[in-house]
Amino acid sequence: MPEKSQNSDDELQAEYRFDYQKAKPNRFAAYSGTQQLTVVVLDEDVAQVFNTPESGNECLPFLGRVV
Repeated sequence: MPEKSQNSDDELQAEYRFDYQKAKPNRFAAYSGTQQLTVVVLDEDVAQVFNTPESGNECLPFLGRVV
């Protein structure tokens, strides 16, 4: 079994401290090309009608325009 490290407090070493004031957003993140997904939890009676993602994706945009 490996010996315990001298830093048993689980504190980060000084060289690993991150200065959040110098942080910048990732300018390439928006261009990743991946589709953003939104998860929605449906009530049980609604989930019985829209039991697949395809059924919900087909009908709900139409209902959104009607409302």
